Amino acid sequence: MPLVVQSVDENSLAQRLGLGAGCLLMAIDGNPLCDALDYQFYTASERFTLTVCEGGKQRDIPVEKDQYEPFGCNFKTYLADEKHSCDNHCMFCFIDQLPPGMRAPLYFKDDDERLSFLYGNYITMTNLSEREVERIIKMHISPIFISVHTTNPALRVRMMANKKAADTLRYLDMFAKGGIEMNCQLVLCRGINDGDELRRTLDDLLALRPHVGSIAAVPAGITDYRDKLFKLTAYDARTAGETLDILEEYSRRCRQQYGRSIVYPSDEWYLTAGREIPPTEFYDDFAQLEDGVGMWRRYHDTFLEELAKPRRLVLPRRFDVVTGTLAAPLIEQMAQETHRRYPGVHITVHAIENRFFGGNVSVAGLVTATDIIDQCRGKLSGHILAVPEVMLQDEEDRFLDDITPEQLGEALGCRVVVIPTDGAGSCRAYLGVRMLKSAPHKPKEE
Repeated sequence: MPLVVQSVDENSLAQRLGLGAGCLLMAIDGNPLCDALDYQFYTASERFTLTVCEGGKQRDIPVEKDQYEPFGCNFKTYLADEKHSCDNHCMFCFIDQLPPGMRAPLYFKDDDERLSFLYGNYITMTNLSEREVERIIKMHISPIFISVHTTNPALRVRMMANKKAADTLRYLDMFAKGGIEMNCQLVLCRGINDGDELRRTLDDLLALRPHVGSIAAVPAGITDYRDKLFKLTAYDARTAGETLDILEEYSRRCRQQYGRSIVYPSDEWYLTAGREIPPTEFYDDFAQLEDGVGMWRRYHDTFLEELAKPRRLVLPRRFDVVTGTLAAPLIEQMAQETHRRYPGVHITVHAIENRFFGGNVSVAGLVTATDIIDQCRGKLSGHILAVPEVMLQDEEDRFLDDITPEQLGEALGCRVVVIPTDGAGSCRAYLGVRMLKSAPHKPKEE
């Protein structure tokens, strides 16, 4: 499918060549243009022949430009087409467990290799065409993030309810032979793909070294909205500890053999099992931080590093902060450290139990304004409530339940400020150095 030009940049090469809105970009040097990755890759060259179609007439345009000079065409979406959706029905899919009545975009399941490269989104490979696999290798789209879950073909089909789940495992070997770096994710379901199946998966993936750069293992999230879905049992302290034993065994082996852990359990395993979070060096370059791997350690260390910096003046202040129950002990510890160093700074931490989703959901990023209101009304120590930005949807500035920070402040009768999620940023916000956003508060009429 050709690319439809939405607009061209002023004074760009595309404009000088007479291209405009509505023009169809068909191919470059005979290579079909299907999306923004094709466009960016082929227009990076210094010389190429562009095939366009205007008014039903097709023509070839010879192009000469500086290498990597932007060509100047813009499209309706940043991908130049629609996101690729997921074809699976995974037994652990979190989106299938969302409560009804939320915003439509929250129910969309993306499974797009372009988003994997651009933003670190995970793909399952089940909807990849042979052309897309070949393109990833040809363009060297690397690294990519892959949801593997298991390398047992029959079990992968069962877990993902997709017959393609078995056959597409061969893409792992194809990517490795093509020099593509893969960061792999395993969502573990208790009694299904853990234990000996986990060992098999780790052995198979490590056999693809060095092209498998990291393997993150996370426990399946379970909400109260699993009617008519496969019955899953949440990990408890014992079973989390047993799974952690396997993961750490492989991590130690990898450090001895490769000088890196490679296998990284998410923070939730340690917290559920009641074990200490590993030191910074365990996580190497924090390759899968967004998957909850090493977030606790990174937050803890960067917060204390920032807190230790000398400051001329920190004014007395009192405010409240909310977080999920998983991170609450860490946030409470940092609040106490802040008060110990600066006695005039009083921070009250509220651990918000996730009643909106229920189940074993305990991360800060899934806390809703509804739960904050229900659990903080009448309990705030001051007139400022700090909310970590991870609770708000990207670009929406709304909680998952569609409530804005302004509405939250009105409901609680306070001023809401949105603070950074990272440790150093949180520390600066606590000390009054920087608050991200402030929601205006109108005092309620008596």
